[in-house]
Amino acid sequence: MTEGPGPDTPEERPPQAPPDEPQAEAPPADAPDEAPGVAGGEGQPGLRASIEAILLVVDEPVAEITLAQLLERPRGEVAATLRELAAEYTGQGRGFDLREVAGGWRFYTRDVCAPVVERFVTDGQQARLTQAALETLAVVAYRQPVSRARVSAVRGVNSDGVMRTLTLRGLIENAGQEPETGAHLYRTTGYFLERLGLRDLGELPELAPFLPDDLPEDIVEET
Repeated sequence: MTEGPGPDTPEERPPQAPPDEPQAEAPPADAPDEAPGVAGGEGQPGLRASIEAILLVVDEPVAEITLAQLLERPRGEVAATLRELAAEYTGQGRGFDLREVAGGWRFYTRDVCAPVVERFVTDGQQARLTQAALETLAVVAYRQPVSRARVSAVRGVNSDGVMRTLTLRGLIENAGQEPETGAHLYRTTGYFLERLGLRDLGELPELAPFLPDDLPEDIVEET
């Protein structure tokens, strides 16, 4: 009778086949396609980030269908994301909120912050105008009514921010829309004449003697 292996004798086992090469694990079925608001593909922003970036620079409410077409996403997905962002901003108590008005969406200062913003704007009216603001104001004064795009073309730099500042200070105002393009037009205000001590725009000094020699001919002719 053959004795079995003792307690200190390892039991012989048949050789095992080498394990197969490891296979890459498939991602879980419920894994998100993109990180919330960050990545939408290789080097691309996500839907939330894209919507926020667009709404930060608009001057008028943007319709859901416009955002959907621009971002090439379903309208329902864009609409749901807009409402999620609005609820998130409200829940976090941000100083701004996202509202659906006039058939579109736009950022607005939260109502409770209105006194702070009003104080900032009022105090800012006492500050001196920057060189950029003076240049922009001069273009509007001599070319009015004029669009922001035309002001930027004359100055050679984007003037949207400066135009908003001048509007807040009451020096320029909306003058309707350009029939051909629908662009907003701007003109100077009565407050502008008051600050410069002018009775009307006819008292503005002649501009030609102050123009630089290298100014493009088309601008000289228009002036």
